[in-house]
Amino acid sequence: MISLTDRAQNEIRRILEEKHAASATMGLRVGVKGGGCSGLSYVLEFDATKEKDHVLEDAGVRVLCDPKSYLYLNGMTLDFEDGLMGRGFKFLNPNAKRTCGCGDSFST
Repeated sequence: MISLTDRAQNEIRRILEEKHAASATMGLRVGVKGGGCSGLSYVLEFDATKEKDHVLEDAGVRVLCDPKSYLYLNGMTLDFEDGLMGRGFKFLNPNAKRTCGCGDSFST
C-alpha cells in the first residue's frame, strides 16, 4: 500500500482542482523509472486509471501505480513539504536502501 499524508492529499486535491482534472478516473500516478544518481527515479504525473494499476483512494484522492513500480513503492508514504528549504513532494520509502541527496532517486 502507498499512503499519503494529509499535506500530500491537500496538495494533490489543489492541483487537480486548479487543472480542472478532477474526474472519477483521474489520479496521481506514482512510479519509478531507471536513472537518477542512485539508480531509480521517482515519477509523479496526473493520469487516467489503466487496467492493471494498483489503485488507492484515500480521502477523495486517487493514487495510481503500475505493477512494476508497485514492487519498489509498496509501503511508501508520500508527503508534501512547503517550507524555507523548498516546496515539493517527499518520498518516504522503506524499500530504498540508498537515496541521493535531493531525495528524487534511490536504489534497492
